[in-house]
Amino acid sequence: MKPDGLVSRLTRRSRSNFYYAFLTLPRPRRDALYAVYAFCRTVDDIADVGQERGADVATLRVELDAWRDEIARCYSADGAPSHPIAQRLAVAVRRYPIPREALLAIVDGVAMDLDGVVYETAEDLYPYCRRVASAVGLAAIEIFGYTDPVARQYATNLGIALQLTNIMRDVGSDARVGRVYVPQEDLRKFGVTADDLRAGRYTDGFVALMTHQAERARRFYRAARETFPERDARSLLAGEIMGQIYWALLRRIESSRFAVFGERVIVPTGQKVAIALRCWAAARLGSAAMWRGLAA
Repeated sequence: MKPDGLVSRLTRRSRSNFYYAFLTLPRPRRDALYAVYAFCRTVDDIADVGQERGADVATLRVELDAWRDEIARCYSADGAPSHPIAQRLAVAVRRYPIPREALLAIVDGVAMDLDGVVYETAEDLYPYCRRVASAVGLAAIEIFGYTDPVARQYATNLGIALQLTNIMRDVGSDARVGRVYVPQEDLRKFGVTADDLRAGRYTDGFVALMTHQAERARRFYRAARETFPERDARSLLAGEIMGQIYWALLRRIESSRFAVFGERVIVPTGQKVAIALRCWAAARLGSAAMWRGLAA
């Protein structure tokens, strides 16, 4: 299979929340974003799938180091990446000013998962969020195109908001594989333990804990809205769609009273399409779409 076929197949097969945003982009930008997304998925699977199959951490670190080498080849004038996805990524970085530091940060974030890092405070957690999520946004906006430098702060804020939402949705499944991203001081404050998360114990303390996490996420969604560069509304349309799909996901988690231990909370496809259309209409007017309930 050709590299571009592998990249697009991986992205389409995932049907992720990002997939629907990709469809709004012109073909060259969409292909570049497919490549970045496929890179993220592949690197992330080194930790997730690797640990599931019982691979030792040293072996997985070697795989991550190999991806650091592939990134170097993407930016080298005479280097040639060997991995099919890296080959498509090399095309993307030649066409758009995707920061090398952002791609390396994503690899570093996955390495933190291998380390089994425990986060004492929210401030300790944010660097991880910046590496695994904000860095993706910083790569993506270079593909989208923008004129206002504040777009970088928008991407950083939105990335943290999205990652905090992911952490809430996956808090039980993550804990069962030994990953607890909820700050330890928050667990103590609300009387919840890592064992409670692993066992899926749904208690009043858990609901209070998740309410606290949701408010933290809301603060970053508000910060993203406040730093959204209005003059770049059209070019950042895909970013807005991503943000609003995740905002809808957070609201669904909240409306379920944080029932995240059972069936995975999702945003239905029809709602994603409606969000994309609403964002498109707002972008035509040169503004971000209104995020319902954002000030609540």
